[in-house]
Amino acid sequence: MKGILVNLLLVALGGGLGGMARFWLSGVVGRRYGETFPWGTLVVNVSGAACIGVLGGLLLTPEARAAGPSPVWIVLVVGVLGSYTTVSSFSLQTLALMRTGEPMRAALNVRLSVVLCLSAATLGYAAAGWM
Repeated sequence: MKGILVNLLLVALGGGLGGMARFWLSGVVGRRYGETFPWGTLVVNVSGAACIGVLGGLLLTPEARAAGPSPVWIVLVVGVLGSYTTVSSFSLQTLALMRTGEPMRAALNVRLSVVLCLSAATLGYAAAGWM
């Protein structure tokens, strides 16, 4: 029971940090580049995908997989990055583009998000292998 409570605390701590980071960065990008396209959410999700790729490459060794999730994985990946990246904002912003008569921009958001996030995760994972 103690282990579960510690893990919940780690997730809560990481989640708070990740949520604040997402709020800050998406706001900075939105103010800089405007809110007519969800650039802030895209930047957050791509940078989060890169980070999770790096952490996956560094922390998901065969030995680590056999031992189960480490406290570092729990706080950084589940907590920080789980709260930092946001499929819900992406979904709502894409829907808003559709509802305001901008289906091409909505489709662009979907394509950019999928391609850039998968590429960032792949490059992050590869970079971890080079470290």
